[in-house]
Amino acid sequence: MSEDLRYPIGKLDEQSFTGKEAFAEDLKKTAIKEIELLPQLIENAVLNLDEAQLNAPYRPDGWTVKQVVHHVADSHINAYIRFKLGLTENNPTIKPYEEALWAELSDTKNISINVSLTLLHTLHLRWVEVLKNIKDEEWQRTVFHPEAKKELTLWRFLATYSWHGKHHIAHITKLRERNGW
Repeated sequence: MSEDLRYPIGKLDEQSFTGKEAFAEDLKKTAIKEIELLPQLIENAVLNLDEAQLNAPYRPDGWTVKQVVHHVADSHINAYIRFKLGLTENNPTIKPYEEALWAELSDTKNISINVSLTLLHTLHLRWVEVLKNIKDEEWQRTVFHPEAKKELTLWRFLATYSWHGKHHIAHITKLRERNGW
């Protein structure tokens, strides 16, 4: 059986923490720690890659390493806002976005990944501060996702974004392994 390069760590629902489980302090702490470490881990994943390597797709017809790094920044900006909306409004409708089209915009193509790496470091400082101070009962607060047509808890979002960071880091590290970089 060949590895699915799209999901190098498996899909979210194949993970040990999917957000469908009841609230658990140990799962919360682990997921928050994974989000906290993401900026340094993604920076380590791209360390010493040259421009040609940054412009290499992680799989055939996939995004380049550069696009992956910028995507994680874009996605986590949205995640931070979604958490804040969920904490301050009653079941707000969140705004989906066309991530594939965002990956084609000029900032993703023309700006150094260092800008997104710096953004991730500063954004995650703020985001983790919020996450660490969410009260146990607040993890069940919801947002409405119009594409999925359902309410999602902040607890589910914690699992999603913990997985999301590891998922994209693995895109980069597995590419490096396959190519001997």
